[in-house]
Amino acid sequence: MANKGLGRGLGSLIPNKQATVQVDSSQTQVSDSDVIRHVDINEIKANHLQPRKQFRDYKLEELSESIKEHGILQPLIATKKGDKYELIAGERRLRASKLAGLTEVPVIIREVDEQKRLELALIENIQREQLNPIDLAKSYSQLMGEFNLTQEDVAKKVGKARSSIANVLRMLKLPEEIQLALIDGKITEGHAKYLIGIEEEGKQLRLFRTILHNNLSVSDTSQEARKMGGTKKARVKINYTDKDKEFKLREFFGAKVEIKRKGKGGRIMIDFFSDDELQEIMGKIKS
Repeated sequence: MANKGLGRGLGSLIPNKQATVQVDSSQTQVSDSDVIRHVDINEIKANHLQPRKQFRDYKLEELSESIKEHGILQPLIATKKGDKYELIAGERRLRASKLAGLTEVPVIIREVDEQKRLELALIENIQREQLNPIDLAKSYSQLMGEFNLTQEDVAKKVGKARSSIANVLRMLKLPEEIQLALIDGKITEGHAKYLIGIEEEGKQLRLFRTILHNNLSVSDTSQEARKMGGTKKARVKINYTDKDKEFKLREFFGAKVEIKRKGKGGRIMIDFFSDDELQEIMGKIKS
C-alpha cells in the first residue's frame, strides 16, 4: 500500500529493494544504485521550490516523538548544491528530526533538475499530507508557468484527472480574503467550490462572511449559493459532504484519506508510508 499510487517521479526515487548491506560507518548500500549517506543535519537546506508553506506544529511534534523512539524509517532524498545538500523530498522528516535533536539523518543523494525537484516536492506533499487547496493551486500554476506545461501535462505528472487540476487552479480566482481562510482551514474546499460558482466578487465575499458568522456547512452553503445565483456551469460537480468527511478524517488520522463511492456504499482509503505511520493510525482507531 505504501508505494501504490505514487507519482512516477517520486516512486522512482524510493528504492524497492529492502535488503541492506553495511558499507561503512557513514553510508549504507540499499540497492545496486542507491547509497544512503548519513549527513550532518545542518548541511541540509529546504527545497526552495517546496510547495507547502505551512507545517502544523502538533503533527511535527508527533513525528518527532516517533523518530525519537524508532528513528527515521525512510531516508530523505536530496541533491548536492555546492558543499551543501538541498532537499527533494522529506522536509517534514527533516524538521521533525531537528525537533528530536538528531545531528545526522539518512539521505539518498540524487541529481535532478529544477523542474523535477518541484514535481517531486509537489507529489510527495499530495501523497503524504494533503496540501491546502491554495498552495496546491500555486504549485500547479508554478509548474505550468516556469516549465511551459499544460494542465494535461501536470495531470499526468501528479496522477490526477485534468479536470481536477482545472478545478484546483480556479481557487486562485477567489478574493485574497477567501484564499487566506482556505489556507488557515477556516473554510473547506467544499465551501470554496460553491463560492467559485458565484460570479461577482462582492457576492462571494458576502456569502463567505455568512459562512464564518453562521458556521454554515457545505450543504447550507450550497443552498445560499443557489439563492445568490451561482451558475450550474460555475459549480463543480462533486460530493461536498464526502469532501468534508475526508477533511475531518485526514485531521484525525494525520494521513491522506479518500472516500470512494460505489452505488449506495463505497470504501474509505487511508494511505500510509511506513510501519510507524500504520502503527499510529491503528493506535488512533483503537482509542
